[in-house]
Parts: sequence; structure tokens; C-alpha cells
Amino acid sequence: MKIRYKIMLLFTLLVTAIISLLTASVYYFIRFERKEVFEKRLKARATYNTNLYSIAGDSGLSLLRRIDSVSLIGASVSRSIGMYTDQGKVLYKFEMPGTAPLRITPQLLEEARVNGETYFTMDNREAVAIHRNAGKRDFIVVVAGHDDDGIERVETLNKILLISLILAVCLTAIVSFLFARQLLRPITQIIREVKEISSFDLSQRVRAGTGQDEMSQLGNTFNDLLSRLQEAFAIQRRFISNASHELSTPLTSVSSQVEVILQKDRSADEYKQVLSSVREDVQQMRLLTKSLLEIAKTGSQGGIELNEVRVDEVLMKVVGEVKKGSADYSVELDFGEFPEDEKDFVVFGNSELLYIAVKNVVENGCKYSPDKRSEVDLSFAHHKIFVRVLNQGAVIPAEELTQIFQPFYRGAATAATRGFGLGLAMAERIIALHKGTIHVTSDEASGTNFTIELPAIKIFN
Repeated sequence: MKIRYKIMLLFTLLVTAIISLLTASVYYFIRFERKEVFEKRLKARATYNTNLYSIAGDSGLSLLRRIDSVSLIGASVSRSIGMYTDQGKVLYKFEMPGTAPLRITPQLLEEARVNGETYFTMDNREAVAIHRNAGKRDFIVVVAGHDDDGIERVETLNKILLISLILAVCLTAIVSFLFARQLLRPITQIIREVKEISSFDLSQRVRAGTGQDEMSQLGNTFNDLLSRLQEAFAIQRRFISNASHELSTPLTSVSSQVEVILQKDRSADEYKQVLSSVREDVQQMRLLTKSLLEIAKTGSQGGIELNEVRVDEVLMKVVGEVKKGSADYSVELDFGEFPEDEKDFVVFGNSELLYIAVKNVVENGCKYSPDKRSEVDLSFAHHKIFVRVLNQGAVIPAEELTQIFQPFYRGAATAATRGFGLGLAMAERIIALHKGTIHVTSDEASGTNFTIELPAIKIFN
């Protein structure tokens, strides 16, 4: 069921419940008021007969009959009147034609005598019995009647209320439908505009409006999502393009060399020279594919074994491997002050991935520094571990600082240096997997400084 129909249904049910409650209350109070008014009229008639009998005695009964014959409580009221002694003897009785006779029981007379007056229902008629003491005579007057006019008015009101309720429900359903459609119109518009956006053109945006309501926030959220998707697709296309280029270059070189060597017979030295060049190209492709696999592995935590890792041990391993990989590289490691608790140098993660991340940053510094040297500093503060890698390479322009962590990105100053542009991208992803961050600053005074920030394992304890 669509939301607009749910809103319409809930709103209609709510209003119907409220109107039904009000209608039932009105009907109940009108019925109660009719009954109360009619009982007062019955009591007034009984009091009139009592007073007349008290004054005139038995001689007034004939007068009372004539009065009852010509004087009615109301033309629409069918009534019966009776007067009885305490023992149940009939003193006076008057019944309108067509009305059922009064059926007076000793229990009813006793109740009236004890309570002074009592109200009851008899043969679908309302009645009152009043006990009076006139001198030496005790008697009970019973007046019963059927309020035809009052009941008819109540039934008419009931029909009016019922019809009004039905009309109100129908009107509420129509109004709630229009209200829901108007309320959800911005969402409908967003849905329509989002459907028009294709994966080939993510530059389109939905109209979010300038208000501060939830609909504007929803539109802005969609636009933010589209911006992130557009950026992700751009990065993906750039990644595929760069990866294809990096792979095609050595493949083209290998193919060209093989074609040339096959054109005629060559000497053994020439074959060795070509095969040596082909081997270098193949090794370059192997390193590239290895880097691509590693950067894909860092895309999520799935399948990665996590445990406690000492960052100082990772750094010492990095220093040794970097120096072993290239005799020209120099790495200076400074641990500063050791913490009192060794847990301050321990993170929860994967030692191999952390090794790759730090090694990439350190090698990157050595590679692009004129003196082939990097300074590595380890420190801790507030349950966080900081690894700073400093080199004196060329200053990175401010516009390039935000892009150096993109896969295959090569700055203008490093274009001539051999590499794929995957090391820093891989390092950033690995650090992010460990709930950490990596920042870079670059200026002529202090050089290029990479700062890796990792949460110590104490945070998770």
C-alpha cells in the first residue's frame, strides 16, 4: 500500500473515531435529558393528582376523572393514572384508550411507601409512583406514560447524527487524500527526478528547495548521495583507464620487442638483451598486478585476520626491509619516550597490512627525496598512536595534496620517477580499515610530512 493511502486511511480512521465518539456522546446526553424531562412531567402530574385528592378527598375523584379526560400531559403522550392504598386497593384509575392497563404489584407499592417515590418501566412505558400522607389517609399515586413525541425527536436526531457521520467520513476521506497527495508531492517529484538520472550522467540533481523541513533535507541528502556516486564513478573510470594504461605499456613493449626479434635470426647476446628487457617488463606487470590485488584486498575487512599489533615492531621491520630493498635509501627511526604501559603502542589490526601501509609511505618519502632519506617518528597521546614520516622532497602543491591518495595519481614533480601511483592510495585504505587517518603537509621549511594516527587498543578495552 502506498504511503498516501496509508496516511489517508489512518487520518480517516482517527477523525471517524473522534466524530463517532462525539456523536455517541450527543446521542447519549440527549436521550438522558429526554428521560429526565419526561420523568419530571410524570412527577408533576402525579403531584397535581395528589394535591387535588388531599384537598377534595373521595369527592374529588369524579372531578379528577373529568380533568384527566380533557387535560393531557401532551397530545403525543399516552398515559395511565392510578391511585392505591397501602394495601393495594384501587382508589382511582384512568387509562387512555388503547393503552395497556397498569399492573401494580405489592412489591412496587412497598418500594414507593418506603422510598417516598420510585421510577420504573412498565410495558415499554416510563412510570413514577409517589407515596403521600393526607391526614389519616396514606395513598400512592402511579402515573405511567409513553413519550411518543420525545422519543420521535430522539430518533430523528439519531438519524441526523448517523447521516452526518457518514457524510463527515466521506468528506474526511476526500480531504485526507488531497492532503496526503499535497504532503507527498515533493517526494513524488524527487522519485520522478531520480528515475530520470542514469548511470551515464550523474551530474543531474533533484530540486531540494530552500526550506528547512524534512522534504528539503531529503532532497539535499539525495544530492549529496549523487555527488558521492558521481565522484566514485569518476574515480572508478580513472582507475580503470590508468590501470589499462599501466598494463598496456609493458605489454606493448614486450610485443614490439618480440616482433622485432622474430624478423630475422639474432646473435645470442641480442637474444639475451631482448629477453632481459622482456623480463623487466614482466616484473613491472607482476608488481602492478600485485599492487592492484593488495589495494582490492584493502577495500573491506572481510577475510582479514585481526589481532593485537605492536606498532614499534612494525616500524622496525619496515626500516629493515626498506634498507634491504634499496641500498640508496636511508631511514632514521625515533621512538621518543616509551609509554609506561606497552598497550599504548598496541593497535587492533592486521600486522601485514599495517606493514604494507607504513612501508609504502616510507618508501615514497625515500623515493622522492633528493637525499633518499626519510625520518620516522613514533609517539603517543590520549590513547592514540602517531607515526610521522618526514622527507625533504619537492614541495607538493596545495591543489595536489587532496589528490595524492587517489589510485594512479602522479604529481607533476614525480612524473619522471618510476612508479604506479598506488602506494599512498593503498596506505590510506589500510589506515582507514584500522579506524585511523593519514594527513599530509608540505612546505619548503619543514619538507613533506605524513602523519598516521591510529587508535590504541586501550580505546576498545
